[in-house]
Amino acid sequence: MFADEAGDFEFSRKPNVSRFFILCTVSMHSCHIAQDLLDLRRNLAWDGVELGDYFHCSNDSQAVRNRVFDVIGQHDFTVHATIMEKSKSQPHIRASRPVFYKYGWFYHFKHGVSPHANTHPELLVTTASIGTRKEKRAFSSAVDDVMKQTVAANWQTDFRPSAADPCLQVADYCAWAIQRKWERGDDRSYRLIADRIDYEYDLWARGTTHHY
Repeated sequence: MFADEAGDFEFSRKPNVSRFFILCTVSMHSCHIAQDLLDLRRNLAWDGVELGDYFHCSNDSQAVRNRVFDVIGQHDFTVHATIMEKSKSQPHIRASRPVFYKYGWFYHFKHGVSPHANTHPELLVTTASIGTRKEKRAFSSAVDDVMKQTVAANWQTDFRPSAADPCLQVADYCAWAIQRKWERGDDRSYRLIADRIDYEYDLWARGTTHHY
């Protein structure tokens, strides 16, 4: 399983601040997609296409996105996403970035991932690393604690930059596609992965109070 997020930890209504924070996990039985993405990158480089250090959906050109989504669409995987409308989060939930992150992870695993993950004897969760060095430790600890509480399978976690594993770049692309739908009503990329989405839950859909 590979995990990434979309959105930011800014809790305000300023310009360029996300309305939602989205946790996204991609589950797959095989990691063959990683080799196909590496092959794609080499082919694009040979064709003289301008590329970043790794596939990153928000930074990639639309032409590159199209090629990446083409490769992604050839593989079997399952997407789970938890949507958090940040303004509905109570102050104690957003007391710090790690606290908010852990809260989302807990409900994502409890209701979205665990019912499926616990049908397998082993689970490796590789999460895209974010934040400062101190925050990375806190985020990693948060994921470990959530796993202890929600997953019965034999599990391990890994916290790595997205550049370190092409499968994390798949999670990034899926998270971005879901974010575009929720933030902008743009479902162009979302429709390319819609048949792989098994769980897409608005955590505070019933909430009516906005705290900022």
